[in-house]
This record gives sequence, structure tokens and C-alpha cells, in this order.
Amino acid sequence: MNNTLTKADIVDSITEKVDQPRGEIKQRVESLLAIMKSAIVRDHALLISGFGKFEAYAKKARKGRNPQTSESITLEPRKVVVFRLSKKFRDQLN
Repeated sequence: MNNTLTKADIVDSITEKVDQPRGEIKQRVESLLAIMKSAIVRDHALLISGFGKFEAYAKKARKGRNPQTSESITLEPRKVVVFRLSKKFRDQLN
């Protein structure tokens, strides 16, 4: 079950529905994604009503283990983004 939706699939789907050149639609999709990325970087969150919320948060440094050598290592602090479905979408999914 590896049916991943790609940006190209999104552009193709929109192209089928509207009468605009594919290049223009691709540019608009890229612009939308850039807006979403900058919102997450700036506000650490992006809420899309009826869909869900993207949240960025910092993970602290922690101890880990190299699986090949069993050597103990320290994993650097990093930022991660999580996605939480809206209740409406979750109900629709289930």
C-alpha cells in the first residue's frame, strides 16, 4: 500500500479540473507550500480548519546507541514537525 501523493500528482489533479497551464498551477502549488513552510518556521504552527494542525517543536539532546557497534552516542537537539488531524477529519476517516 505505497500510494504516495506527490506534488506532481497534485498539479496533475488540479490541471484536470481547471483551464490553466500546468506550469502556472505548479507555481501556485509551490507558492502555497512556501507559505505553509514559512508559517511553521515563524509561528511553530499551522492550522488548516477541517484538516489538521502542523506543529513544530524542539527535541532535547538525548542518549542513543549506534546499532552497528552498540556504542553509546549523544543525539543532537533538533526540531521536528508533527501533524494532528482535526476531529472532523478524524471522524470522517473512521
